[in-house]
Amino acid sequence: MPATEGRDPAVGRDAADLALLRAAADEAGREAMAHFGLAIGVAEKPDGQGPVSAADLAIERLLRARLVGERPDYGWLSEEAPDDPARLVAERVFIVDPIDGTRSFLAGRRGFGIALAVADRAGLAAAVFHMPALSRSYWARRGGGAWRDGVALAASRRTTLEGARALTGAAQLSPKLWPGGPPPVARHYRQALAHRLCLVAEGRFDALIALREIWEWDAAAGALIAREAGALVTTRTGAAWAWNSPGRKLPGIIAAPPALHRQIMARLGVAT
Repeated sequence: MPATEGRDPAVGRDAADLALLRAAADEAGREAMAHFGLAIGVAEKPDGQGPVSAADLAIERLLRARLVGERPDYGWLSEEAPDDPARLVAERVFIVDPIDGTRSFLAGRRGFGIALAVADRAGLAAAVFHMPALSRSYWARRGGGAWRDGVALAASRRTTLEGARALTGAAQLSPKLWPGGPPPVARHYRQALAHRLCLVAEGRFDALIALREIWEWDAAAGALIAREAGALVTTRTGAAWAWNSPGRKLPGIIAAPPALHRQIMARLGVAT
């Protein structure tokens, strides 16, 4: 029997897309470090979406040229690009945040990264979160596990909610948001959402709680990495995410080991 007989062609496509994302992320990381620590042009985006810098835009151009140049039939959904409705009918789409953690980048802090993902109609297929200032990379492929710099990742196995180490903002634990009372967690925070999800994937933290609306590009890469590491990742309503949506936003994100996830959802009043 030939070695390829019976093999799912989607697996090979996912693997090829992951290889492309990793190479592009390395290039983007070098571009980011060329700008890091310099006085660069910064503007505020409309509707309170935060800052955009010359580095964000340079990395956006680099990534689009590299990724769409290799996959011209893929759609493009990026924080720093005007929305193109053609993505909605594409079989696959790149979901891109050129710099996740722009405020950290501008402040000279190293906890920023390049967040890249590919999604198709079945969900997330491949993802990379590359942190060039820390020489650290996370990646995952659908059904292929999650990795940091070649080491396999595994989410926490914690089953007790009280005292669990949760990455979340203080406002997310307001009692008015929790019909069953705020979860009794030890709160921690990192700015970049993708980084928070990767830390859950590593097991360094037990859960991520974000109840506000989430832009797809902020969460796509980290969501696949956390899921492939064994975390359960859903919206705050308990539903799976529908990626490449017309509105580009989805309602919150909860990522945790299954036992903790059930307890968090119960406090939100969501049956699972």
